[in-house]
Formats: sequence, C-alpha cells, structure tokens
Amino acid sequence: MMSFASMIGESLAQAEAMEKSHPGSAAATTAATNPWMLRDPKFKPKAKHVIFLFMNGGLSQVDSFDYKPKLAQYDGKPMPGGDLGHERKTGSLMKSPFEFKQYGHNGLYVSELFPNVGACADDICVVKSVYTEIPNHEPALIMMNTGANIIGRPSMGSWLTYGLGTENKNLPGFVVLCPRVPTTVGPPLWSAGFLPAVNQATYVTDDTSQKDFDPYKLIPDIHNSNYDLTHQRKELDLVKKLDALNEQETYGASTTDADPQFESTIASMETAYRMQTEAPEVFDVRKESEATIKMYGEGSTARGCLTAARLVEKGVRMVQVYYAAGDPWDAHQDIQAHRKNAKDSDQPFAALIKDLKGRGLLDETIIVCGSEFGRTPVVELGGAGTHAGRDHNPHGFTMWLAGGGIKGGMTYGETDDFGWKVVDKPVHVHDIHATILYLMGIDHTKLTFRSSGRDFRLTDVAGNVVHDIIA
Repeated sequence: MMSFASMIGESLAQAEAMEKSHPGSAAATTAATNPWMLRDPKFKPKAKHVIFLFMNGGLSQVDSFDYKPKLAQYDGKPMPGGDLGHERKTGSLMKSPFEFKQYGHNGLYVSELFPNVGACADDICVVKSVYTEIPNHEPALIMMNTGANIIGRPSMGSWLTYGLGTENKNLPGFVVLCPRVPTTVGPPLWSAGFLPAVNQATYVTDDTSQKDFDPYKLIPDIHNSNYDLTHQRKELDLVKKLDALNEQETYGASTTDADPQFESTIASMETAYRMQTEAPEVFDVRKESEATIKMYGEGSTARGCLTAARLVEKGVRMVQVYYAAGDPWDAHQDIQAHRKNAKDSDQPFAALIKDLKGRGLLDETIIVCGSEFGRTPVVELGGAGTHAGRDHNPHGFTMWLAGGGIKGGMTYGETDDFGWKVVDKPVHVHDIHATILYLMGIDHTKLTFRSSGRDFRLTDVAGNVVHDIIA
C-alpha cells in the first residue's frame, strides 16, 4: 500500500506533468486565461480558500438558528394542514427545549446550543431557506458535497482544485478531516469522480485517542526511519538521472513527444520528499500558542478546526471538517442529543472565525457550516425509547457562512411559522455551490468537464448566485 506522502506526491506530480504536456489544460491555465473565470473587469475573486464545517446527520434548524416562537405556542397540537408526509411516523408539534437569545447589532436569534457562534453574529450570514428534494442521508450527503444525488460525481473541493489548482505543491489542495470515516457514504463524498486523480481529497483520520497529537502518528508513513533526508536526496538525484537517461534513449532530444509518466515519476518522489518536512509541520497543532489551543477547546472538532486554519494558511484550497463517524446529529429519539454535539462544536466553530481573523485570513477564506438537511418541527413517534426527537426535513433548513466576501450580521430567507418549509427566498444546494464558486472567481456555468459524451459541472444544469449575501 502506498504511503500518504507517496499518494499525494504522485497526484501532484501528475498535475505537474499535465502542465508540461498539455499547456492548455485546467492544471496549466492561469486565472487570467481560464475560460471559466468571471470576465467582469471590475470583479476580483473575494476568496482563495474554503473551510466546510459539516455536522453530518442533520442539525435541527428550529433548535439552533431558526427561532420559531409559534412552536411553543402550539406545542402538542397537530401541524396545521395535516400530515406532512415524513419518512417516519410523526406526531404533534414539539417546541424547542432550548432557550434562544439575540446577538449582534441586528439581533440574530441563536439558541443556547451555540452561544459562542452567537457571539460572532456580526461576522456570519445565516441562510434559513436552504432546501433539497432528498429526505434520506446518503443521497442528501452526496448532493451537498457533489451537487448530485448519486455517487461518482466530483466533490466541490475537487472542482475547486480542478479550476484553481493549489497554492502549495508540497501539500494536497483538498483535505478532509474526521476521527473516523464519516457517514455510511465515506470516500465518494470527497472523490474526484471523473476529474483527474490529483483533484481528489486527502482524507486524514484525526484520531483523538492520540493524546500527544504527534503528526508522525497522525499521518502514516510520512517519515522514513531507515534513511535520513541527505541519504534520500542522493537516491532521488540518482533516480532522476536514470529517468532522464531513459527518457533521452526513448525520445531522443525531443521534449514534445516525451511521455509525461517519466516526469510524473520524478516529481512524485520530489513531492514526497518535500512533504516529509512540510506536512508534519502543518499538522502539528502543538506548535500553536497555549492561548490559541485553549481558544479552540478539546476534542476532534476543535483539533480539526485548528488544523483547517493552519492548512489554509499554508495555501490548501479547501478543507472539510466532519463532526464524527456515522450520523451523530441524527436526533430521531431525543433532540437533547444535540447538547453534546453542540458543546463539541460551538467553541471551535467560533474560535475558527476569530483565529482566521487574527491571522488575516478570514477575508480570503469562506467558512461554510451546515448539514445534509434539517429536522421536522413535529415529534417523531417511530421506534422504541424516548419520543422527543425529530425526523429528517429537506424542505427548509439552515446553513451559515462567514468570511471570504460574505456579508456578516444578516439572515437570508425564511421558513414558515413552524420551520417546516421555505416560504421566502429559497436557496437550493446548487445555489450554495454557485455562490461559493462565484466568490472564488469562477462562473459555475462554465466550469465543466466532458465525460461520457456530455459536459458536467458542480451545479448540474441549475444554480443561481445568491448576490444578496455577498458584501
């Protein structure tokens, strides 16, 4: 099995070889010549990086950021309009057990689950009108990550690295962090699909059982214990000479006919060599100040958020931080389960905003936070045990964004009086993707890739930029 360094080195080497052999390819073209870049001479990309905080399982919007006082007024009564047609058996309306408080200059309502994020209200935009057509986890997760409801399509991070490349060839352009493989879907959520393999994310298992946070244990095989860097440098120089001789013998003096695989082999080893020093450095959160580590708090989400800040600081294009394995926010039995999840997430989410601001990176980094869908305003009755949970709700849920050209201190869109369905300014997942690409300087309708006889894009044949949330 190839090591972490070898796999990433080989992928980046393929991109470098593509640049040499195909000057007009996506990997080679610059921002000035990319056919998918926005052409308005007054427009300048507002962001360079994306950090996607993913609460896999389904955060309840009516218990977090979408305050619905009528839920308390009609608690225990049937939902007006009759049965909503959920996946599981449901009953009457159920009020939120969490208190809400207003934050920021515009009085943003946030529940007691997220007081630290609430304190950052003036930096975030809460979109209350997100929706999809998909009520179950797997296709909804795939939709949120790839813009499709079937596996096999490239993820958003893959499209971003395909369109923009990476700013640091010693590190992967797209990184996914989670204690264990998240959800029942796993790798298809960060796959490159039919795009070049270089655009696939690198998944790093953020194992919090490692109390010392040693990056050499976090990233397997990143360190060669048999040979030091000087010895490896000599080996690489020898391999490079041998490959050059092989290439000259095969292709003669011509460079236009050369097989890029030769260059890929050399560059792969070079990148793996360089990663031995840079990757452990960036993943070693122990190098942060005690105050910074304390600001983020403890746990895998805290460590993931801090690592994400360090990665974008080093030029990584996109980082995705999943909460945990499985669907931990999937509160079917008891919505009180959100307390632990939010306690793990609230402090590091807010710390990420503050930390990026302190590093001078918030203006160029889009933070996106959300789930694959929301939850119902009515109680779920199916199954055994406590009946104080909520079923899946794709018809109207909440995501929040910050930084990277996003207007802070505002809400956008509305659900009905009970938080069941969007009634004002609907925002489809395709619209979220289109807006992120726009902020990165990309026209989502033009960033395409031909596969199986047709052109594909992240937003399929839909998507509108939500200009009202852009500063």
